[in-house]
Amino acid sequence: MLLDRVVALAGVILLLLTKGAAIAAEPTPNSDQPSTVPSPAAVATPATRPNPEILTAAPEVPAAAAIDSPIVEQLHNLASGKFDHIIGSTKERASIDAFYAGRDYAPLWLTDGKVNARAVAATAYLGQVSADGLETADYPVPDFASLTDPVTLANAEISLTISVVTYARHAQIGRVHWSRVSADIFYEQSAPDPAEVLANVAAAKDVAEALAAYEPHSAGYLALKAKLAELRASHHTDQPRIANGPSLKIGMHDERVPQLRARLGVAESGTTYDNPLADAVRKFQAIHKLKPTGTLDAATVEALNGRAPDRKIDVIIANMERWRWIPRDLGNTYVIVNLPDYTLRVIRQGQQVWMTKIVVGKPATPTPIMSAQMKSITVNPTWNVPDSIAANEYLPLLRQDPTILQRMGLQVSYNPDGSIHLSQPPGEQNALGQIRFNFPNKFLVYQHDSNQKQFFANDRRAESHGCMRVQDPVKYAEVLLSMVRPGEGYTQERIRRMFGAHEADIPFPTLIPVHLTYQTALVDDQGKVEFREDIYGRDQALLAVLNGAERKVADVPIQHKDNVTRRQILALSDNPWGGWAGRGYAGLNFFTRWFGGPPTRMAPGPRRAVAQHRAYYQ
Repeated sequence: MLLDRVVALAGVILLLLTKGAAIAAEPTPNSDQPSTVPSPAAVATPATRPNPEILTAAPEVPAAAAIDSPIVEQLHNLASGKFDHIIGSTKERASIDAFYAGRDYAPLWLTDGKVNARAVAATAYLGQVSADGLETADYPVPDFASLTDPVTLANAEISLTISVVTYARHAQIGRVHWSRVSADIFYEQSAPDPAEVLANVAAAKDVAEALAAYEPHSAGYLALKAKLAELRASHHTDQPRIANGPSLKIGMHDERVPQLRARLGVAESGTTYDNPLADAVRKFQAIHKLKPTGTLDAATVEALNGRAPDRKIDVIIANMERWRWIPRDLGNTYVIVNLPDYTLRVIRQGQQVWMTKIVVGKPATPTPIMSAQMKSITVNPTWNVPDSIAANEYLPLLRQDPTILQRMGLQVSYNPDGSIHLSQPPGEQNALGQIRFNFPNKFLVYQHDSNQKQFFANDRRAESHGCMRVQDPVKYAEVLLSMVRPGEGYTQERIRRMFGAHEADIPFPTLIPVHLTYQTALVDDQGKVEFREDIYGRDQALLAVLNGAERKVADVPIQHKDNVTRRQILALSDNPWGGWAGRGYAGLNFFTRWFGGPPTRMAPGPRRAVAQHRAYYQ
């Protein structure tokens, strides 16, 4: 009896031990394990999010399974250029090869010859990037499920790698490079290294979170992203979106034609944009108050996609793109200018400390978009006229009216080579006012006081030649100095006591970032989206690149010819006398000191023309 019980108990223990061993031997879910979910093509919908519970960190150098060996052999050819038809540049190829070499060329998106959970998660994320104003078509994903041989699987592996790397680059520095929009834009940008992007994804527990980290996370950007979703929901259509592309005229061939026929009810076939389809487009344009040309242009595509009521969606997308150009770290304390809003704000630890009205550049001489570091404040600035401006503008006036420079309060001196140098001494009537805020930049612009206060009463304040005039510069100086030189007593009263005939610089021990932005769409404190006039046509230019033929190379920078004279014009300030003769330019001494480079000497003019007036300026 006792023996029977002992035998039975031993059997139970043995059974438990066997089950425990089986459980211990069962593989745990891992992003390198083959996925049991449907193919990536089937799950790449905007609503799809990867499950973070199945995305555990991959080993640093995973051992490729025997079944993956043929794929590994194919990936070994990365450095030889075999995948150049997929990889865009030599530099990118070298970085990607370095990443795979560190893994002994084990695939990132395949395990045991099958798509793994990491690939499914990346594919799902790329399928919903439209939420950030990007196009999913820019980041194509392969259908791994339809592939079996090592060559096509290796190509699919690299194809998904390129899409992920391209997305990270676009998310971090922009889908469109700023240089393609205007020469008046400049940002110091660094695209993420492809190897680092792939390493981040390989080690991520949540692939979606790792990819989302490349997008901006500023409050302004996130607020616009939420409004984009709201507007799209209100313009929702169940019909497939018609892709952007070249304008279509009669006789042209395009893959979108069958979709257009179905949308407009034209019972024909083929890919030729023919007369019946053009007539249908013309009727659609007339109904939607578009110019009835019969040509399928960008505006008509927008209307067909349900975006005809207004351009708010496009404007929001343009502003989100510009947020990608701006440095991710704005600074703990910084100044941010919104040019179309004509405002300047001082921000500290995420809270607005102070705000004032500003006057910005005219459409013909726009204030640039950029980020720089404020280094000092100049009290009682001297206006030194650039010699090239003096030669072209002031000397002809002097020949017409020998007393004009005296009446303008300008001083004339002679350079050692006999050329003339013009300047305006400090004072209330100085073109720069009595305070200048200095942040060195390639455009030679700055912020300053103004002797033309009347412009601040206008709603539209695009009146300068590029510099920013501040409504209350003394208060602005007090706010900034209280942060960089606390406890030194720089009150408004003390600053005003410094006004006089002698220029004085107040250096900043700690630099303050200055961000000049162009936000034509912004969300206010009540959560309402507001739109501003596109005073410089920046939205129009950016959307033309996003929606045009240039889009294919839009992320590649272009070079603009450096126009020094134009920079000098941009740096001019208004003066009561009007015309070029009354435009101020912040000190030549200042720019020589901060930006380097010798001044351009004005050719010696007829000394006789000014000799009789020389006594006025000694």
